Amino acid sequence: MPKNPREDVSPERWEVSRRRMLRNLGVAAATVPFAGALTEMLTDMPANASPSERFAAGQRMARNSVFESPFASHPAYKFTLVCHVTTNPFFVPTRYGATDACSLLGCSFSWTGSATSDVSQMVTAINAATAAHVNGIGTTVIDKTAFIAPTNRALSIGIPVVAYNANPPASTAAENHQMSYIGQDLFQAGVEAGHKILEVVKKGDLVAGLIATPGSLNIQPRIDGAASILKPAGVNFPEIGTGALLSQEATAVNAWYLAHKAVKFMYGVDAGSTSEAAAVVEKYNLKGKVFVGGFDFLTTTVGAVQKGYQLWTIDQQPYQQGFLPILQLFLYNVSGGLQAPVNTDTGLKFVTRAGIGPYTLKDRYEGSSSTPRTLKPPSSIAS
Repeated sequence: MPKNPREDVSPERWEVSRRRMLRNLGVAAATVPFAGALTEMLTDMPANASPSERFAAGQRMARNSVFESPFASHPAYKFTLVCHVTTNPFFVPTRYGATDACSLLGCSFSWTGSATSDVSQMVTAINAATAAHVNGIGTTVIDKTAFIAPTNRALSIGIPVVAYNANPPASTAAENHQMSYIGQDLFQAGVEAGHKILEVVKKGDLVAGLIATPGSLNIQPRIDGAASILKPAGVNFPEIGTGALLSQEATAVNAWYLAHKAVKFMYGVDAGSTSEAAAVVEKYNLKGKVFVGGFDFLTTTVGAVQKGYQLWTIDQQPYQQGFLPILQLFLYNVSGGLQAPVNTDTGLKFVTRAGIGPYTLKDRYEGSSSTPRTLKPPSSIAS
């Protein structure tokens, strides 16, 4: 019998067994006291960690052990993401992106803010994160001035702050000091949408500009960008507020259509308004009579594009709007501030019926499934 049993086992098999042990330890740590105690000894996991935190620690051990991580040992950084509509389904993939980044990097985040675009609630959330001395804050900046003071307060004590999904206009850049913006160029998205709308409408036609919360900086620029194209072309382009909650939007869009049946195109600048506009086309059998275009990939939106109730929807990659803020905040911390956050445009992609296929798959990247899945890349990339 060999003195060292490991000598008879290939390095590959040994590593697989070791990883399996560590991964199973992560599962057991959630419920078994001994495994939880061992997880505490092998990681920086505090004694009062929750079951989900213990599970994540075990998973990280399995992935990052034996020189896999390129980073030196670092604290388990804690970040806060503040959102203006915390329960909106658009942000499901954003949360998955943040979760996956934290799992990869050995950190954690909290999701907070407001469910109804209440700016005061968001400011309170930022101030609470600052008082807790988190290692970084990401926030949607939906107001020109409200985020100036809380951001400056966080920065003054060394907490980096980035913006995601919504950014203040250039006119207030001197006062708003978020270190970077991760998200779509919102005004330009509206401009491009305006050009698309003009492909099917003409001077004098009625085009509805549907917006959940008028004036909010995450969506108002999309209305303004479209208006800069449509109004000079002689299109009648009223702005219609629909409400921050999906239930409000369903009622508002349906009621507006019934009072304005001459409408030619309904343009939604948020996920809910877009989805409800397509629902109206389906409900009243308006395919080919009233056209819809808008944003994002709720399950209902994907189905509407597939069935022809909606001409196109715009992909702004919400998963990256969660993953990249965590990555940038992590790099800032682990590098001692040398790796400063950078502006990142998450894109503008029109998706029509011809290209909707990949969006029908169940995956975390569009929020249609919680299960991690590796998807096959396209066989060719459009140039």
